[in-house]
Amino acid sequence: MKNKVKEYREKCGFTQGQLAENVDVSRQTVNSLENGKYNPSIFLAHKLAKIFDVAIEDLFIFEEDD
Repeated sequence: MKNKVKEYREKCGFTQGQLAENVDVSRQTVNSLENGKYNPSIFLAHKLAKIFDVAIEDLFIFEEDD
């Protein structure tokens, strides 16, 4: 699953550490999300979307397997 976490984080002027603190995860988790190495729980996805004031679908791009 692709995401726009880094794009929205930078647009809002957050560091990875600041974003992590706002959603109660480690900076390493934010880094892994941004690099596509970690798919968040629905709860984390909701927290992130709420922080950025966007829909979950705008932040995370689900790609179906063919």
